[in-house]
Amino acid sequence: MATTVKKQSLGNKKSSSAKSTTSQWTEDWLPVRGIQNNCIVTTRKELVTGVKISPRNIFILDADSQNRVLTGLKNFYNMLDFEFWLVVADRPVDISVYMSQLQLLYNEASAPAIRKVIAQDMEKGQTFIRNNIVDTEYFFLFKEKDRDVIDKRIRMMINGLATCGLNASQVSNEDLRIILDNFLNGGTTTGFGTVMPV
Repeated sequence: MATTVKKQSLGNKKSSSAKSTTSQWTEDWLPVRGIQNNCIVTTRKELVTGVKISPRNIFILDADSQNRVLTGLKNFYNMLDFEFWLVVADRPVDISVYMSQLQLLYNEASAPAIRKVIAQDMEKGQTFIRNNIVDTEYFFLFKEKDRDVIDKRIRMMINGLATCGLNASQVSNEDLRIILDNFLNGGTTTGFGTVMPV
């Protein structure tokens, strides 16, 4: 959506004419042109990308396993020789497919006891939906212009996190939209696009 901004020179009192500019961006201060190919493209043609780490509760492991993961993470951090951001973002839990499957099972069930158990599960699912339950996701992001360097860093990060016992994958366009949505809207889910396509 384009907005018109009027700017007036404060230093020149004789000038009463206002200069108007048109912007195609919702937020001019945010240096984002778009999201494509698993990267945020900035206005300076830099690419922001990284890896998404699958959550793992290490506190249910024995003490030796916990220490191995923590030592591995310390070594991983020390191996990174470039600027990076550790980002934590909340993503709304989408259980619509699960709820549809429960509804189908409920419709097919003939025994009252089975129908009752399925109905209770459906009510629990509705509680998730009503209370806006979210998954917390973890990301390592970095900024770079060179595609070869990006690919090398992504491989190095995935392999380095694997030595810690953590699963990681390259961020997707949807992951990056969720991160921006969390940043711009304070975690509030929106039903419209955060950034315009390039």
